[in-house]
Amino acid sequence: MAKITLLFLTVVLIYFILTLLSTESAPEDALVSQIPGFTDNFPSKHFSGYVTIDENHGKKLYYYFVLSEGNPTKDPVVLWLNGGPGCSSFDGFVYEHGPFNFEMGETKGSLPKLHLNPYSWSKVSNIIYLDSPAGVGFSYSGNKSDYITGDLKTASDSHTFLLKWFELYPEFLSNPFFICGESYAGVYVPTLAYEVMKGINAGEKPVLNFKGYIVGNGVTDEEFDGNALVPFAYGMGLISQDLFEEVTSECQGNYYNPATDNCENKLAKVDKTIESLNIYNILEPCYHGTEILEMTTGNTKLPLSFRKLGETERPLPVRKRMFGRAWPLRAPVRDGIVPTWPQLLQSNNVPCTDDEVATSWLNNEAVRKAIHAEQGSVAGSWELCTGRILFRHDAGSMIKYHKNLTSKGYRALIFSGDHDMCVPYTGSEAWTRSVGYKIVDEWRPWTSNGQVAGFLQEYENNLTFLTIKGSGHTVPEYKPREALDFYSRWLMGKTI
Repeated sequence: MAKITLLFLTVVLIYFILTLLSTESAPEDALVSQIPGFTDNFPSKHFSGYVTIDENHGKKLYYYFVLSEGNPTKDPVVLWLNGGPGCSSFDGFVYEHGPFNFEMGETKGSLPKLHLNPYSWSKVSNIIYLDSPAGVGFSYSGNKSDYITGDLKTASDSHTFLLKWFELYPEFLSNPFFICGESYAGVYVPTLAYEVMKGINAGEKPVLNFKGYIVGNGVTDEEFDGNALVPFAYGMGLISQDLFEEVTSECQGNYYNPATDNCENKLAKVDKTIESLNIYNILEPCYHGTEILEMTTGNTKLPLSFRKLGETERPLPVRKRMFGRAWPLRAPVRDGIVPTWPQLLQSNNVPCTDDEVATSWLNNEAVRKAIHAEQGSVAGSWELCTGRILFRHDAGSMIKYHKNLTSKGYRALIFSGDHDMCVPYTGSEAWTRSVGYKIVDEWRPWTSNGQVAGFLQEYENNLTFLTIKGSGHTVPEYKPREALDFYSRWLMGKTI
């Protein structure tokens, strides 16, 4: 009896040790213990570092991993991807749904101050911020030929990253896994999701517990995205009924690829009418230089309603944080080379934007050391959106990917800030409807904090389209509370 008892206790002890090891097996050298600018304790553990996806080339992708503040052993693991192509996922970390809110430094050149973000997506999920492809953010390669890439190669490389990442963090393999992103990640997300699905079907190890994906204001299809702007501009009261009727008559619904000179001329008139608006959010000011910025932020004689434009529940006004990726009006992503903003403008400046906080913080040597990012001499200077990659759109329309994935049982949430003119909601609403799935939850409002926060329509095969009222291109930046609400409800499988 004593031997049986001893054997039982031994088994229990071994099980306890294995369980402890499985929950604490994250690489110790990846632990982030402190960050310059933040003096309090982290509400959850943070890890960061590099995963080498090609030993021969020295191709390394950088990640920053934030554990859930809830139950990290059970909560979903979410991979976050910003768009571009060429934009770092620290865009999402710094300006959208990361664990911190950033406050501008007191003096020019001083580091920003960091405060806890009450609407961080790490409240309900473990989240991996990935710089992809190589050449973006802190990710780099020893072979510069790797900076010539495209949709399919990026998806393949990101899949390789995931397999290697889960080998480093095997304790999270049983957690539900989701892929999420915005803007050009409307291409990154479904193409990567397809690679993950193929890998699971082929029995690749480790086996990911992939459940679905989320796309916010994402580019999807040349025709639907290209035809979205004119109806959006008319519906928002940006162009007159006369002009709308003229352009509709001349173009016959084909606004992205004009077939006649008359159509081209009418579209040029549309472009001219709306050219001074902030493409990322038509409600927000568009700053064209420092003089206008100083005038609008410092002139107390301006109407209160104007001075408060861009304010949210976060410390930096949106107008000082806004960044993203947009093509010139009516220029949807087509097959072939997709220029990055620095390449497009022959500079590093993007209209209506200011990324000073992120740039100053992430190019600080102490910050880079603390978050295990290589110094500039190795990985290069950090830029929110880089011009050092040459990127080719070679995956075509994303609709076929969405049909394939949702028909196989993977859940999909497609959301749109309804005042974004970069990727207007009209295009996303149209393509989700075009899939042809039966409507199971007819167009209705959804609420946050007791208020209507937007509208949604749900289709069979777990495809949901959702709008966020009054939000621009980067929804968690403009509407942090509402974003956390629909994100957490959807992840948990609750009704939004």
